[in-house]
Amino acid sequence: MTPNTSPQLGTALIVGRWQIFHKGHETLLRTALSMAHQVIVVIGSAYRSRNPQNPFTWQERQSMILSTLSEYDRTRVQFLPVRDYYDDTRWNAAVREGVKKLVPGAPSNGITLVGFKKDHTSYYLNNFHPWAWKEVTQDIEIDATALRNVFFEGADPDARLEVMRPYVSAPVLAYLQAWARLAVYAERVKEHAAVMTYRKRWAAPFHLTADAIVQASGHVLLVRRGGDIGHGLWALPGGFVDPGERMYTAALRELHEETGLNSLASTMQAAFKCSVVFDHPGRSPRGRIITHACHFDLGNIGLPEVKGADDAQEARWIPLERLAGMEDHLFDDHAAVLDHFFDSYR
Repeated sequence: MTPNTSPQLGTALIVGRWQIFHKGHETLLRTALSMAHQVIVVIGSAYRSRNPQNPFTWQERQSMILSTLSEYDRTRVQFLPVRDYYDDTRWNAAVREGVKKLVPGAPSNGITLVGFKKDHTSYYLNNFHPWAWKEVTQDIEIDATALRNVFFEGADPDARLEVMRPYVSAPVLAYLQAWARLAVYAERVKEHAAVMTYRKRWAAPFHLTADAIVQASGHVLLVRRGGDIGHGLWALPGGFVDPGERMYTAALRELHEETGLNSLASTMQAAFKCSVVFDHPGRSPRGRIITHACHFDLGNIGLPEVKGADDAQEARWIPLERLAGMEDHLFDDHAAVLDHFFDSYR
């Protein structure tokens, strides 16, 4: 688009995770630029740790998108990174608040949401009344999940990129080619393979896990993961529920196995506050995993000694005030789980 073009609208908005930014996404962006003087690109899942579903940071996705734009169009595009809340109301409010900050004073009827409703996962596009809506037809059938599978599978990265060439623009392809030579690419390839193996081995509609949220004296107990999936990330002590095992019992068992915390049963029962189910379908790249998070508050005591064991490299008491800065180092949706109990996002 050139400066001589005269778009009619004030602000257009496109929403996505953009993992990977492909030609279908570009259709949305070009349509928005043709309609409005300024465009806001909402980048979802912005602060999550890297995983096979979200291999790129929001800054890397921003760079990919900018690489496809002219110098002039770059001046018309703003980016709004938004975290995963696993709560539609909070997520919607975060988008609206972010837009308000980027275009202060803009009337609600001056904003148009541009998108295409590909399947049931696009339901969130209906939640932005009274913003206007512009539906776009996708010219070519592209699936970002399939593109990621191509990018992270196979022996030859250059061959993978050739397969992707019809579906991503030349600047994005060049970006991916450079990115594939970084150490982080090899890490993602390894984790992608581990997740695919996991899915084949544990194929089921869903799995049940139990996690322990243990707080004491302004700290929460976390473990650093071993293994190939989420390696090195911080996580809540927890794991899969054994056949015939109750959630509370499983949470305590995993807590002891991974941290060595061995408080008396009566102590843990007195410390137990509640359990909360976290069941968002996208909370883990491993598949549909539903967890019961059991919250324990040991009160103002000397922090018990802990040590990582089983599949945990390390166990550590983390000050609650540090949680807000750890979001991109936490496994799966554990940042959102911790936020539920401690308001760590606020």
